[in-house]
Amino acid sequence: MSASQSYTLRGQLTRLDTTTRVTLAVLALASGVYTYLGVRDLLDGTATTVFLGALVYSSAVSVAIYAFWSYLMRFMPHVRQPGSRGMLYLAMLIGAAMIVAMSSWLNASALAGSAALEQHLSVTTEAYEQKLNEAHENALAAQSLLPDIQLASQRFSRLADQEAQSGALTGTSGSGTVVQLLRQMGNQLAGLQGEIEASRDKVKTLFDEGGRRLSAMRQLVTSQGPVADRANAYSEQAVELSGLITALQQTSVAPAVRRAAEDLGRTFIAPIADGGDEDLRTRQSRVVNTIEGAVAAQSKALAEAADEILARPVVEPLRFTPLSAPEAVIRYARDFLPSWAGAISIDLLPAVLIFILCIVQDVIRREDGEEAELGDMSAAELMRALRIQRKLRAVDADDGASAREAVATSEDEDIVQRNQPGGATPFPKTVVR
Repeated sequence: MSASQSYTLRGQLTRLDTTTRVTLAVLALASGVYTYLGVRDLLDGTATTVFLGALVYSSAVSVAIYAFWSYLMRFMPHVRQPGSRGMLYLAMLIGAAMIVAMSSWLNASALAGSAALEQHLSVTTEAYEQKLNEAHENALAAQSLLPDIQLASQRFSRLADQEAQSGALTGTSGSGTVVQLLRQMGNQLAGLQGEIEASRDKVKTLFDEGGRRLSAMRQLVTSQGPVADRANAYSEQAVELSGLITALQQTSVAPAVRRAAEDLGRTFIAPIADGGDEDLRTRQSRVVNTIEGAVAAQSKALAEAADEILARPVVEPLRFTPLSAPEAVIRYARDFLPSWAGAISIDLLPAVLIFILCIVQDVIRREDGEEAELGDMSAAELMRALRIQRKLRAVDADDGASAREAVATSEDEDIVQRNQPGGATPFPKTVVR
């Protein structure tokens, strides 16, 4: 790089000084405006209180950003010692972290706050849908027991009819002890079957109502209008849906099946054989024992199936938690990285300008050495230096004249003394021609 080129760099730095100041002021003002928009959602109180609080805070942020970067732009390019410059870099890092903490996240809230709140509503809707489906599955799980219970009930009823008509079990037809016992078991299982079938309609009704609530919540998420108003309406739907999920949990008939299965085994009482002769009573007792074993096996199978259903994790209803725009932006930061990048860039862009200034100043110093400092003198400073130089020359001239006058005076005094009587050789007379 030639001397003319380094001179050009110094000139460009001077010309860009105003542009740098204006740029820094605009960036600080923009950050203050977005900070104002973001901080409003965090303040509570009257409209006047919120306005004044947000205005004061955003103004303080703008002034702090402008002053911080102005200090660094003025000092850092001219600090040469590595240790001192390292301390300035540390100060810049700490200040940048403070700016991000007090301003950037509020800027991101202003840029993406509404979208973040909609994202929160959307994610919550998916969670509610999952909870509703889980509760529905648990409620319908007992329906899987219905075929087994229906088959068992039909089997007992069919054996009772066969025994009554043809004596298929005891060899003697008629409505005796065995028939009554078989019909009693069949009726108990049929009652349990009816209870499960009745719960199916209730589960369907609750699930359909939950689907309508979910549809309304999705519509609130995607509709237009202020997100705060939509969030309030969404909260009402969420409360209703939580109640429906709880109701679905309570409609499960698995506990009833478990109790009915226990009743079949524990409350079985073998009736006394009422046959007309000893041989018939013996056959009836044998069949009753066989029925008791079948009932015990059926009771155990139903109890085990009901235990598997009851072992499923209980679906805990969700509780919708409203968020402010800054909280939503922080929680879903990964979904709004461009907004975060823009918000931080507004605050930290002057750091790039500082690095540029440092690089240019280092290049100028390497080429011009110590003479580079002279290139930083303004025209006013140069004129002032010239005036001082002229004054110094004038003072030197006055001092010289005074010295010459003093010498001449001393010589005159010597001549006078020589012309006095008894003195030195008289002063020669001057002949004027």
